[in-house]
Amino acid sequence: MSAAQRNAKIPRSVARAIVIKHEDIFFLAERDGGIPSGNQDGFGLYFHDCRYLGGYVIRIAGTEPTVLVSTAERGSIAQFELTNENLNTPDGDSVPEQTFGISLQRVIDSVEIAVHDIFTIENYDFKAHNLPLSFSFQSCFEDIFVIRGLHPKKVGTEVQPRWQQGVLILSYRGADGVNRSLEVHPDPEPSETTDSGLKYVLQLTPGGRTQIKFSFRIRETRQQKGKPHLHASDPQPVVDAVDHGSNDWLAGYAEVRSDNPLLNAVIERCLLDLFVLKGSLDGCSFFSAGLPWYGTLFGRDSIIAALQTLAYEPCIAEQTIRLLARHQGSKEDKWRDEEPGKILHELRRGELANLNEIPQTPYYGSVDSTPLFLILVGEHANWTGNLNLFNDIRSNVERALKWIDEYGTAPQLRYLAYASKSSKGLGNQGWKDSGDSVMNADGSLATPPIALVEVQGYVYRAKLLMADLYARSGDDETAARLRQEAGDLKERFNREFWDADKNFYAIALQKEARPADVISSNPGQALWTGIVDENRVGAVVHRLMAKDMFSGWGIRTLSHQEKRYNPIGYHLGTVWPHDNAIIAAGFRRYWFDHEAAQVFDGILHAARYFEHNRLPEVFAGFTREQFAIPVRYPVACHPQAWAAGSMPFLLTALLGVHADAFNNRLRVLRPILPNGVTELEFRRIKIGGQTVDLHFERTGDGRVNVDARKQGKVEVDVNQQVEPRAA
Repeated sequence: MSAAQRNAKIPRSVARAIVIKHEDIFFLAERDGGIPSGNQDGFGLYFHDCRYLGGYVIRIAGTEPTVLVSTAERGSIAQFELTNENLNTPDGDSVPEQTFGISLQRVIDSVEIAVHDIFTIENYDFKAHNLPLSFSFQSCFEDIFVIRGLHPKKVGTEVQPRWQQGVLILSYRGADGVNRSLEVHPDPEPSETTDSGLKYVLQLTPGGRTQIKFSFRIRETRQQKGKPHLHASDPQPVVDAVDHGSNDWLAGYAEVRSDNPLLNAVIERCLLDLFVLKGSLDGCSFFSAGLPWYGTLFGRDSIIAALQTLAYEPCIAEQTIRLLARHQGSKEDKWRDEEPGKILHELRRGELANLNEIPQTPYYGSVDSTPLFLILVGEHANWTGNLNLFNDIRSNVERALKWIDEYGTAPQLRYLAYASKSSKGLGNQGWKDSGDSVMNADGSLATPPIALVEVQGYVYRAKLLMADLYARSGDDETAARLRQEAGDLKERFNREFWDADKNFYAIALQKEARPADVISSNPGQALWTGIVDENRVGAVVHRLMAKDMFSGWGIRTLSHQEKRYNPIGYHLGTVWPHDNAIIAAGFRRYWFDHEAAQVFDGILHAARYFEHNRLPEVFAGFTREQFAIPVRYPVACHPQAWAAGSMPFLLTALLGVHADAFNNRLRVLRPILPNGVTELEFRRIKIGGQTVDLHFERTGDGRVNVDARKQGKVEVDVNQQVEPRAA
């Protein structure tokens, strides 16, 4: 069987792509390290929402390489091991398969804005061979929205590839006035060059080896300015720097070590993925949403990932808050769904954004980014124990609260709701933002304006957290008003969102205040916020853990009894790790510890079946009884920020770790350990500028003992109290 036949058996999907990223550069490759020319699947080399390399074909004497292994464990470095199939060389030699080994190491150089490929070719034969290798490169410099099929291409001018001083230059004159180019620097000089590639004939002695290096240098310049910079840096120092960078990142975060190797591996993978997804803008760091489609600043996603990791390192949360405050809505702009005080949904920097052909410049079509922004401000303060950030952005907080009450609240519903005004805006503007994600029991789609159940919980929690900060700053009047508004909202919410017939909350209220009465995961997130009445919590928890909702791997987005249920529909029955993490934290809030542990166990064991123990954005809703492994969602982002934050957040919830830095205290409430864990160390927890190490150990009677080691004056308050849970 040829390599082509073997590869043909594997559908091409970014769900299996080898992904690396550092800062604003990311690369998605097939398992042989290449990029299929002209693909619309998402493979390629990207920078600032542009695909700079859309085709990269590697051939061994005209044949496809056979893949032995490919991996990208460290996030910014990928490794591929290839070999040959049966082939005939131009010299007339017939060479059996697996005669040659080809190792490829790929590393992103964010300083030089480049990617370096280092090929090591080894002859395992006892005879010498002249081995032809060819490489071809192709780019149309497509905007990511074009690749996704969301916009026809705004035509700039593609320039004919050319060789200059031994460098292949692919270039494009953008319609936005930006020249974009990719320089391919080969080392050594090739045996032959072609219009869009090059060839080598390697003279390999018995047991001999040689190296070929490529540097792909990305250039963005304003038209009429700048010339190609024909210089390639040495890749090896870059490899060393990337390794040091990821190690430094892990050393700066809280560390988890337990007697369960799977848990250790999953938590470390999550933190490494967050390192990969770290981006920067205007001097502030944030977590990009996910690759390949969402490698940029997203309000909701970046906020939630920062929330999930506050116990591990609160610094990036502060920078995310400052960045979003800087881009807060300032006017009414229907094209961008912008309103004064609103927090952005998405910010793009590519050609179509520069031309204002898309509204993501930034786009504000998110109903929940603004209350989530306020929640992050409040929770960050609880971990740091100071009002510095709140005081710095107080005017932003006030504008956000005003947006919720005056712009975001639909008068006919009296709840925070959405109805897009943009011709290219999102129809649904909660976290389930696909067009068919909010529906009625008969399968019809909900009619705007739409007030989502979990969003009302976000508003409730945001107002209580802001009330605390206003009170601490001496503004008791505003604090009292916000607490009153939160209390009124909770009372109305539990009266008007509750479906007595289904003993569950509607996913939303829609036009004319009609409930969208399907069984969904959304009310589970409302549990996390505290808006749910205690006498209804038990019904919500039991419904979410029923067989039509809980797959064994996690809680589905939609019950399989609903008309629109689809186990591979984006929001119609799939399992999202971040959704489950927030829901499980809600279970813990109301003392449903066993159910929280079940969710933790499902998500943890799902992670073991994905490469490198990496949780994807989403996976299919099939049950553990149907399949012994979780089923991939074909185009799931990986890595993805709030998926990467899910296990750290879930573990924090299970251990019962809560910040009270204003009172110089770390609280550990009702700690439980995951199944299969007897001992666990949670080290370098940062609270109020101080550090705490916690050691958890399960005793013979099933209780969990907690020992604390601390630096500074912080107190650790362990409360093992067990109370009757909500009915």
